[in-house]
Amino acid sequence: MLRELLERSNEDGRELVEEMTEAVVGSNEDPAEETEDPEPLEPDDDDGGTFQQVTNLLNIMDSGSAKTDAAGGTGPDMRKMLVSVIITEKATTEPSAVINALIRCLQVPEISTQRKVNIYNILQEIIQQEGELEDQGVQRLVAIASKEMRESLEVEGYVKAEVASDTLVALSRNHFNLVMYELQHHLKPLNLTDEFVIVTLAKLANGNVFEFMPYMGITLATIFTMLRLTNEAKMCQVMCSEVCQCLLEGGGPGRPRPAAAPRGSPPPPCSVAMETFCETVQFYLRHLEDSVYPVMTEDQFAMKLFPMYRYFVTVWLRNHNPEVKLGVIKSLKPMLTLLLPNDDLRNQLYDYIPLLLAEYRGGLEALFITQVLRQILETSVTTNTPVPQMQLHTIFTELHVQVCSKAPAQQQYSSQNLAEIVHCFIALARSYPKELMKFFLGQMEMSQEAIRVGTLTLIRAIVNAAEPRMNVRTIYLAIRVVKTTLSDTRFKVRMAILRIIGQLALSGYQDRIKGWGLKYVSVQLTLSTYKLTNRRESFYQRDLEEKMVHKVTMDTVRIITSSVSGMTNEFWLRLLCYIMETDHTEALTPICISLTNLVERQPRTKDVEASVASKSRHVDLPAPQKLLARLLVLMSSPYKGEGRGIAMLNLLRTLSQSIAPAMADMWELEIPLLVKYLEEHTEFTWNQKTWEDKLIQFLRNSLKKTRGSNWSLRLSKELNNQIESFDSPSLEKGFLYRALGFTLATGLEADKVETLLLELLYKTDYGNDFDREGVILCFGLCARGQVKTVLNVLHDFEERIQESEQSWQIGAWRKDHPWRRETVKGALMVMYSCVASYCHPQMLLTHADTPITAKIIHHFSSSCQDICLKMAFLKSVVQVTDAIRNIKDLEDFEFAQKMSLTGIIIATIKAEPTDSLVSPVRTMAIEALSHLSSLKPFYSTEENNELMDISIHSVISLQPPLEDNESIQTLYANALQALEHLMEGLMQRQLDPKGLQEMLLEKWILSEREGEREKAMNLHLRLLQIHVQSVGVCIPLKLGQFGTLVGLIAPRTCDSHTRTRMASMDVLSRLLDLHASQTCSLWGPSEELELAKCKEDLQGLDMEEIFSASSRIAKVVCMQFNCDEVVSLIQKLCENIGAMDLWHDKASVTWIGTFLQRRTKELEDKVAEILGALLVHLPVADHPEVRRLLVEGILLLAHYHQETVLTSLLRQPLPMESHLTEVWLAVAENVPFARTMLHGLMGRLQARFTPRANATSKADIWRLAAVDPLMTLCTIHLLIQKMDMDDKVLDLFPDLIYTLLLQLSGSQGPEAVSPVLKTWRLVHMGTLPKEINLQRITIKSMKLLFRRLSSEQLVRTLEEQGVWSLLQTSSTFLQGAGLLARFCMRNMEGYRQRLSELVLRGMDSDVLSCRISSTAVCVEFMSDPVLYQEKLLKPTVLMLEKGVDQEDEALRVLSLRALGNMALGAPKKVRQYRKLLLEKCLGSLREPVVTSVTSEGMEALAKILAELREGDVGSSFGIISERCRAFFDNESELLRLKAFVLFGKLAKLVRISKKHFFKEEVKKAWIPLMLHCQDPCSEAAQACMTTMFQCVHFWGWKALENSPGRSNTSAAEMTVFQMMLCSIPTQKKPAVLYSFLLETMTYVNSNLPRIRIAACDLAGIIMQQMPAHHLKKLDFPALRNSLQELQLDLDPGVRRAALETLKVLDTCCQHQLLASPEGIC
Repeated sequence: MLRELLERSNEDGRELVEEMTEAVVGSNEDPAEETEDPEPLEPDDDDGGTFQQVTNLLNIMDSGSAKTDAAGGTGPDMRKMLVSVIITEKATTEPSAVINALIRCLQVPEISTQRKVNIYNILQEIIQQEGELEDQGVQRLVAIASKEMRESLEVEGYVKAEVASDTLVALSRNHFNLVMYELQHHLKPLNLTDEFVIVTLAKLANGNVFEFMPYMGITLATIFTMLRLTNEAKMCQVMCSEVCQCLLEGGGPGRPRPAAAPRGSPPPPCSVAMETFCETVQFYLRHLEDSVYPVMTEDQFAMKLFPMYRYFVTVWLRNHNPEVKLGVIKSLKPMLTLLLPNDDLRNQLYDYIPLLLAEYRGGLEALFITQVLRQILETSVTTNTPVPQMQLHTIFTELHVQVCSKAPAQQQYSSQNLAEIVHCFIALARSYPKELMKFFLGQMEMSQEAIRVGTLTLIRAIVNAAEPRMNVRTIYLAIRVVKTTLSDTRFKVRMAILRIIGQLALSGYQDRIKGWGLKYVSVQLTLSTYKLTNRRESFYQRDLEEKMVHKVTMDTVRIITSSVSGMTNEFWLRLLCYIMETDHTEALTPICISLTNLVERQPRTKDVEASVASKSRHVDLPAPQKLLARLLVLMSSPYKGEGRGIAMLNLLRTLSQSIAPAMADMWELEIPLLVKYLEEHTEFTWNQKTWEDKLIQFLRNSLKKTRGSNWSLRLSKELNNQIESFDSPSLEKGFLYRALGFTLATGLEADKVETLLLELLYKTDYGNDFDREGVILCFGLCARGQVKTVLNVLHDFEERIQESEQSWQIGAWRKDHPWRRETVKGALMVMYSCVASYCHPQMLLTHADTPITAKIIHHFSSSCQDICLKMAFLKSVVQVTDAIRNIKDLEDFEFAQKMSLTGIIIATIKAEPTDSLVSPVRTMAIEALSHLSSLKPFYSTEENNELMDISIHSVISLQPPLEDNESIQTLYANALQALEHLMEGLMQRQLDPKGLQEMLLEKWILSEREGEREKAMNLHLRLLQIHVQSVGVCIPLKLGQFGTLVGLIAPRTCDSHTRTRMASMDVLSRLLDLHASQTCSLWGPSEELELAKCKEDLQGLDMEEIFSASSRIAKVVCMQFNCDEVVSLIQKLCENIGAMDLWHDKASVTWIGTFLQRRTKELEDKVAEILGALLVHLPVADHPEVRRLLVEGILLLAHYHQETVLTSLLRQPLPMESHLTEVWLAVAENVPFARTMLHGLMGRLQARFTPRANATSKADIWRLAAVDPLMTLCTIHLLIQKMDMDDKVLDLFPDLIYTLLLQLSGSQGPEAVSPVLKTWRLVHMGTLPKEINLQRITIKSMKLLFRRLSSEQLVRTLEEQGVWSLLQTSSTFLQGAGLLARFCMRNMEGYRQRLSELVLRGMDSDVLSCRISSTAVCVEFMSDPVLYQEKLLKPTVLMLEKGVDQEDEALRVLSLRALGNMALGAPKKVRQYRKLLLEKCLGSLREPVVTSVTSEGMEALAKILAELREGDVGSSFGIISERCRAFFDNESELLRLKAFVLFGKLAKLVRISKKHFFKEEVKKAWIPLMLHCQDPCSEAAQACMTTMFQCVHFWGWKALENSPGRSNTSAAEMTVFQMMLCSIPTQKKPAVLYSFLLETMTYVNSNLPRIRIAACDLAGIIMQQMPAHHLKKLDFPALRNSLQELQLDLDPGVRRAALETLKVLDTCCQHQLLASPEGIC
């Protein structure tokens, strides 16, 4: 075996075996030290060597679990297998030694679990291989395995216990008694043994049935004594669940063992003890004859099992562990197999059914419970021992709930459970049918859908059971239950009832459904069909439900009709009527098949009507004509609805005697042929027209059989009635119109035919193309046999709609079809022509002119003549003329209406667009002319010529269609073909060119096809010759016409086709001759000779030489043109650019360049027109060379006429198109020229901010013309971006940046709107993108300009400071402009002077936004010495002086700020301009007060005073002080702040001369200063406190001067200071306190709550410090009233402060009362 493994293994495997072999050999030579054996048995030397070999091999096996072969060779599984094979082979020669060695290995201490598992597996293989072994070794192994098996069962312990158990089982086959003795030794009554002992006993019983049987009784008895001792769920599970395994898997001794559970897991629920015992017993009972041991009967086994069953059900089944419950339930089934056959025990088993039913609600898998119940119930039926009746309701209820309720999510076998429950109910129905049906009836009364559906499903299963004991009484009771739910409309209930009816029919109970069942099926068929045909989109779910009901209904019908014999006529007629009434055509095929089956099975078909009449309830039989009409129309689509055509044909054949006996024989012959055709084809191979022709022929042959009767007329009526039953468009309805026409043509009674036709006209929806065409075809077919009748009907119909000409009357006839008058007229025209097509030839000649053609002309002439009416009219003309032409013997027939029709057709062609083909009207009109031309009277020559001219212009002018538009291609091809046909009939001589127009020839000249260009040029030459010969010099060409003609012909001198070039040269020569003769120009022989040479050169093939010759021609002829002709020539050349190929475009631009080079200076008045033509057509030029030459022409114009070109370019629309960008890019490439253009562009922007000048020349007019500033900005940005920045260009930086800033300032105000340019030739086509606006483009240009300066520091600074964001918003624009100016001054010293000059000029502008922006920049310039250094300070100051006096608030603020900044930029000049500065600043403080202006004035004064001395201020000192005090109590926080700061500046300025004056000012301001230290504005409060402490020394009180005054004094410190301040006057000047108090009380009415609080606090302090003799002067009532009023103040702080002051007042009043008894309070 080892050799075989070597041969099968790879090289790595061989190396592994060699390694193992060496290990074995090595162990023999040098045995390793052995582990001490725990047993006293001493091994001999040979056993010691074997032990070492086995140990080494086991070590190799263990190492394989931790190693993997790096080369991808053998793995751990291969190592184990090879080691096992080696040891097993060795055991064949030395079994005892090997087994003893393995046993010793098992006894080694601290051996791993895996090693023990490996040893046991090897031992099992040796035992199976060797059979009987030595008793000593077997006894040792049994003892060791038994001990191993009974050790603690942990995770690894389960593995050891399992393999040990398997080893004992393996030993039992040859040493049964030893193993059995060991196990029985550990199985003792009333002593709970180890679970694996029981498991091993079960395995022994499974493998040794007959040997184990003597021990079965004692084993079961002992296990029964252990049941009460078993508390662990695991042990219960082991004991219980073994009962089920035997019966689930079956078999006996020697059968394949079930797959073992994974090692290391606890025993599975179905793998241990009791199940195997049951299996053993069953096997034993089946093979009693083979047993040599004492026999035990089945009853004996049952008596031993029953106590265990009872204990399982009553005790263990109540266990809370779900695994135990499941084990118990599964064990019951195999136990019941042994228990139920016992008659004595069976009734006792019934008593435990309620306990089983109770487990349905315990969360257990319901399938296993139901299986047990089914086993019991079926046994009760077979043994005829029903379960007790008192348990029935419980059983019914529990099982019924399982069917009607949704299974829990944890139930895995719900479908199997339902199947088991059905078998349970079948068993119950066999035993207790009446009780069960009574229970079902009670459930039906609950009216819950799920309960009813479940109950009906169970009834159907009972009916389907077909049990022999299921008597008729049971079926009767079941039907009674079903009938109680017939009124239930829920779809599931309806389907369940239908399935029961079908099942009854299938099960042989047909008689039970003939009444109620068939009626219910009929009702459901009608109801479901109605709901499906009237469904709505919003009820998709209901539609699905109805489809399900309908499918079940159809299945039921098919079952009934195929299985029920002797069917009632009522049901037969209901199905027949269903075919006639239903709109759900998908159901027709099965119904027809069912009807065919019924008719074939019906014994008395002829007595149908009689039998129906005998019924109590009458059912109408459909008329034969109605049935035939219905089936015939439906058969027109034979493959719909699962092939309904064959089914209907078979039904017709079956009903032939009932429908029309006269047709029966013919149908017997023809219907099989039709069926054969359908069978030979499929829905993919059949031909609709062929099939319809067969049906029409079938109809025609059928009607022949009824000739002489009114059968066809009745059929026509039925066909007419069915028109509204079908949708439009549909195959059925199309065939219906056709069949109706054939049928009406055979009618005998003309008056009734008229009635039907008139009714058809009235109810037709003429707005529906399908219905309209169907009625037209019907009338045409009817005209074959009823032409006069048809014409009379049409005349009668026209009288009602044409004489009154009131279209509303038409709609009044049929409200659901509000016809259009024109649609009806179009239909009537085609009806007349269709009548002409189908009627008899002799009748046609009689009625062709009148009324047929006359009516057609009348209807067309009196209509709106839209496209549809034109097509209808032309179609009618073609049909009528074709019908006349097809008459063989016309003789001298002349079509009287021919000329009238021709005139209408010509007008129709002329009305068609000449450049597009959008409808087949043109083609149909030409075809109509072609048909008319063949009829008498023939056209005259003039009429022929006119028709040809009109037709050529109509067709040749059309543009060829695109390849991807197939419909237009078809129309175009048809138009050309129609023209060819007409020309064949009309064109008998050469075309007269007088009627051809120049524009038509021009399109042919510019054609892309060489042949067309050549013909057009020759035709043009011919026309020109005729013109010269006809008029000569009498009628000169119009102004500009000569240039236009030359511009059209000149590019063709470079045509790729030689003959076209020659023809164009001839035309050009003719034009020059004509022009010379009419203008007397200097055209002489030299010019003629040069032209002749050029013509010779044009005949070559080299295109360069051809272009050179064409250029020479242009140089020769250019001097023959006046300015107007030059303009028309260039315009014409530009118009045709892009119309043809590259050679044409190059020739055009070559001529344009030549004319511009030679005539530019003379074209000053025409520059705008020429430039406009060039710009308009520049985008058309695709080739770069052509575009380059056109751009060069534009630049050439710009060099000589800059202002005109610049204005024209700036008047192009935005966004700037690519061709305009290309022009400016060409400008940017020429830096000097670009610099000039930049000057011009800046001039256009600055013109908005400068006074408008009067134009003195045409150049001034163009220069001063209004342009869009947005376009100008876009152009500047483009030039800045693309130009090379040299020094000369950088010199423009100040002007550019200042111009852009002014533009940006203008975009913030009303000037932002672009001017309306009335002279624009091009306008904006919609809104511009968001990024294209004045602000964004301007800022974008400014950014780009700074980047081009290569000053990264400046660019980074501007970005970091957010200058660009400030400039974008109007509210922050001035701030951004100031920052921009500040950074420019600091970083661009070389441009400061120019910027200063520009700013000064902007301040003098008439535009307000310009002055404001310039002043904002000047603010920064005034803070720098630049203006003083550049000697620009004086004019700047004068401009600022004007700005202060302006009305604009922003301008005044900026002007004051700039004047104040003089103290920063030129402090030495402040004294020089002090008078002006003080005057303007003080002026801002006077009334009316503007907050921003006044605050800026005070701030400027504060800056200025810092640079002046006391004497410099003069009289303004007092004014400043007075105005400051006036703003102390102002509502504006800003004004209060600035006033406090300015007053502080005055305090610092005061010296000796103003000290006394200012001291008085301080006294006046002291109370406001003290109060406003608590100002709600923190900045104002801080400034006030600072100013107050600066003014303290003016009081002259040393104590105050030494007080700790500081700006951040706290409230407490301020209170101390006030108390100190008030205490000093108490001693020195108490009158001051009195005046302070009076002034303080005036502030209690201040608008500021904090000031009111401060006033109350200060008043309290003053009253506390006031002497008694001054208290007498106080008006205490007035003070009290004022303070009491403050108690109503909204601010709580005011109320508290007033209350405190009031307390002080009361205290002072009491002191005064004590001092003065007479009282003053």
